[in-house]
Amino acid sequence: MAGRLWALLGSVMFGAMLVALAVYTLPSLVSDWRIHDTARPMAGGRVTEGSCSSKLVVNICDATLSFQTNSGAISRDVNYVFAGVQSGDYAVTVLADPTHPEWMTTDMAIERLWNRTITLLVIGGLLLSLTLAPAIALVRRLGNRGDAGTI
Repeated sequence: MAGRLWALLGSVMFGAMLVALAVYTLPSLVSDWRIHDTARPMAGGRVTEGSCSSKLVVNICDATLSFQTNSGAISRDVNYVFAGVQSGDYAVTVLADPTHPEWMTTDMAIERLWNRTITLLVIGGLLLSLTLAPAIALVRRLGNRGDAGTI
């Protein structure tokens, strides 16, 4: 019984981490791929809040980007996950496609686009495996119980 509970808890925990990765990290990555060829520095674009943390070789950066237009302020929260050794603070420039200023990003994000994509795929694959493996093991264990005593 305890094994089933741990398997269920593991699946839920890693599944929640996978959902968080998709919700917080994937939208920035997708929009950065859309504008990576056309992104230009935005005069007046700035980082209003930003921080990065490092866990082993995985860096996680959160930032709020803003830009003032004639019709009002545009603001966007971004999350970047990439692999590499952090060597201090990052100085960034806010970029955007002139036709899509709402997809603001940073030069750091564009420069690390492939790194971010591969890191997301590796971490996402690992979390998916850790979500499905306990559930599959639990289903197999329950299925094998019905076969007990047969030859």
